[in-house]
Amino acid sequence: MSDLPRKAVTRTAKLAALPLGFAGRATWGLGKRIVGESAEIVGRELQQRTAEQLFKVLGELKGGAMKFGQALSVFESALPEEVAGPYRAALTKLQEAAPPMPTRTVHAVLEERLGANWRELFLEFEDKPSAAASIGQVHRGVWHDGREVAVKVQYPGAGEALLSDLNQLSRFARLLGPLIPGMDIKPLIAELRDRVSEELDYGLEAQAQQAHAEEFANDPDVMVPAVVHQCEQILVTEWIDGIPLSEVIAEGSPEQRDRAGQLLARFLFSGPARTGLLHADPHPGNFRLLPGPDGATQKDSWRLGVLDFGTVDRLPGGLPTPIGHSLRMTLEGDAQSVYELLCEEGFVKESIELDPDAVLDYLLPIIEPARAGEFTFTRGWMRSQAARISDPRSPAYQLGKRLNLPPAYLLIHRVTLSTIGVLCQLGATVRLRDELEEWLPGFLLEEEPAAEA
Repeated sequence: MSDLPRKAVTRTAKLAALPLGFAGRATWGLGKRIVGESAEIVGRELQQRTAEQLFKVLGELKGGAMKFGQALSVFESALPEEVAGPYRAALTKLQEAAPPMPTRTVHAVLEERLGANWRELFLEFEDKPSAAASIGQVHRGVWHDGREVAVKVQYPGAGEALLSDLNQLSRFARLLGPLIPGMDIKPLIAELRDRVSEELDYGLEAQAQQAHAEEFANDPDVMVPAVVHQCEQILVTEWIDGIPLSEVIAEGSPEQRDRAGQLLARFLFSGPARTGLLHADPHPGNFRLLPGPDGATQKDSWRLGVLDFGTVDRLPGGLPTPIGHSLRMTLEGDAQSVYELLCEEGFVKESIELDPDAVLDYLLPIIEPARAGEFTFTRGWMRSQAARISDPRSPAYQLGKRLNLPPAYLLIHRVTLSTIGVLCQLGATVRLRDELEEWLPGFLLEEEPAAEA
């Protein structure tokens, strides 16, 4: 029996306790109010207790429950400050750590997949995990050829647990609403569920990671560790040190924040252009800030280390050209052309008719970071955009309800929003337009070929 709690009844009971616990704490809060404590103090304590229970349960369960928590964490900057404040510390914990799998279980998986003499493959192997994530945990070691390596070991029963959790969380989506106000939970869970089988396949992950490692070898800005060995439930890659992005978010210098933000934007747009793949899990636990050559730490010397290629979007031609075209035309204020392109791509269904100028007004504030030479991403800006689009009294809300998101753009949309969420957590000042001009197909007008004399 796996140490991952995967019996459906046990996991269901833990998840079911979340909305019940919320109701219980609300009753506790009412009692505190009756005895005279202020609404502000009671509300803050209530949110803190809710956050602690939510992320304690998600972290203990690992599987889909923890994956859900990690997905929520990158949207933290969109939440109102009075809600986000108590949650921030708990969210950050989920990005970097989870309760570890017992050593005996790790050894059993290694013996089953690498053979009885698995220790001979390593000069050193640390039993204590260096990181734990939603479907596996990572151990540091030294491969038999002397290379320092990260050994990712998948939890036994992880696939069953992921599907069970996400199905259960989907049933509770409405009840989880009060825990994370203003966020549409159900589509997020559905999209995570669609990616489960791909993320469980370490063979696919190894292919995606090695493609990036080869493309970004010797790159001055981005570093991807190479794949050393892969088999079912085991993935061995080169080890990289560095500052986790969650630490940069919590206590990084302005120079580190700006550099991390610039490189994150660069990787988002250059990755598909250079590899035909989009890294689709951009939460802070998957990135490191690394010193440059010879340990240099000047502002422009830091590099971005990228981990975990379990979820990718396959884009053989890079990001779709219509994204670049529509972004450029929106910045130019060409409402009619933008509207026609959105109709062609399926963002506006045939049965719907919208005012092109209203569509332009809806889009312009969202793409503000692409207008200026540089833009400072802040939680305040992110919250203002979220409020504008989610307020039923807002024209943007009414128009947004009538737009459609075609399946081909679903993952790109989520990755872009998640990356912007991380940039806002960093509070980074980024020259986004530089990256768009360099890497986004269709953003720049192609020059007409010179006529022959």
